[in-house]
Amino acid sequence: MMSQFEPEEIQIERERAILEEIKNNPKSHHNALIKKIVPKHMAKATFEKTRDELIEKSIITVTTQGNRKFYQITEKYDQKAIQIIERITISNFQFLKHEIKRINEKSYHNDVNEKILSVSSILRKLLQTDQGFTFLDSIKNSKKTLYKDEHLEIQEMIYFVFHSITKEKESEIILPTVLSCIGLDCSKGHVQ
Repeated sequence: MMSQFEPEEIQIERERAILEEIKNNPKSHHNALIKKIVPKHMAKATFEKTRDELIEKSIITVTTQGNRKFYQITEKYDQKAIQIIERITISNFQFLKHEIKRINEKSYHNDVNEKILSVSSILRKLLQTDQGFTFLDSIKNSKKTLYKDEHLEIQEMIYFVFHSITKEKESEIILPTVLSCIGLDCSKGHVQ
C-alpha cells in the first residue's frame, strides 16, 4: 500500500517505470529489471514494494524459469479489471444493503462522534459503490444504464441514511459534519 503521505503522482511514475521496462524488455529477468530501474527511477526496496503492489492488483504476473523470475503485463487486463471492479462493486453493494438494515439499532447506542463516523463511512461507501456501477455502465454500454435497479436502490439507501440523521436529536451537529466529511460543500455561492 502507498503511504498516506506519498504523493499519488510519485506512485504513478514508479508503476509506469516498471510497466514500461517490462513491456520494452519482456525477456528481462528480475535482476536485469532491477539494474535498469534502480537507482534511475527508485530504490531497490521501493522497486520491490511497487512490484508487489502491481502483482497484488493483478496488473503484472510472475513466471519462474529455473531460478529466475520473469514479469509480464497481465494479458487482457482491461477485461479482468472490469470483472474485478464488478465483483467488488456488487459485493460492496450487498454488504451495504445489510449495513443499512442495522443502522438504526447501531446508531441508538452510539455517541455523537461514533454516529458521525459511522454515517460518514456508510455514505462514502454508498457513493463509491454508485460510482462503481456508473463506471461499469459507462464501460459496458455507454448508451444504456445496465445497473438501473442498483442505482435506484443506492438512492433509496442514501435517502434512508439522510432521514435517519435528521431524526436524531443531535441532527444539527451530525448533519453538517457528515456532509463535510463526505466532501459535499453546502456553502452559499461556492462554485468550483
